[in-house]
Amino acid sequence: MATTQPRARAGARARAKARKAPRESVFAERFAVFAECLLTGVWIALASLPLVTYPAAFAAGSRHLRRRTTHEAGGWGEFVADFRAAVRGGWIAGLAGWAAAAAVWVDVQAVRAGIPGGPFVGAVGLFALIGLAVAGLRAAAAWEPGAAWRELLAEAGRRTVLDPAGSFLLIGGLAVVASSAFFIAPLAVPVLGAVAAAAVAVEERYRRR
Repeated sequence: MATTQPRARAGARARAKARKAPRESVFAERFAVFAECLLTGVWIALASLPLVTYPAAFAAGSRHLRRRTTHEAGGWGEFVADFRAAVRGGWIAGLAGWAAAAAVWVDVQAVRAGIPGGPFVGAVGLFALIGLAVAGLRAAAAWEPGAAWRELLAEAGRRTVLDPAGSFLLIGGLAVVASSAFFIAPLAVPVLGAVAAAAVAVEERYRRR
């Protein structure tokens, strides 16, 4: 009996201390998440420098932001580990993305050359490239270590069609990156993190439907 009373008093003091501990305001927490998005954008840009590694970079950045929003520990070291795991198959997806962009560039040249049917082919190619970019972002946002990129992209393609609202949100994010790069090129780097965060939010919204 004598030993249980000190334990009870200690537990009561611990609970009182927890109640008195200051909590982070909603504004401070959201600003911290926003700042983390900008930092993640810099990480994504650095990891994308080899050009074919951008899917893996977005996958690692998205996973880092998922950890941040669920209050899990993680930093640069975890980002690098995720990037190394994602790039094993992600570089093929990156190469395919550049091939698609090259095909659209050829279509645009056909439009400028005045080839019959060029405008239609160019428009189709441009819309297809935008759809592929959105599917790629959704696949990266859903990536987990050990996941196959082919399966991720196939499933993301279906979600891109079945969830047009989320897809249009990501198109808006890509438009912001393009606008930032056009007016102030360095500004597009941190904005990449915001696009990754938008992809994570879109995927989470679709999962809870």
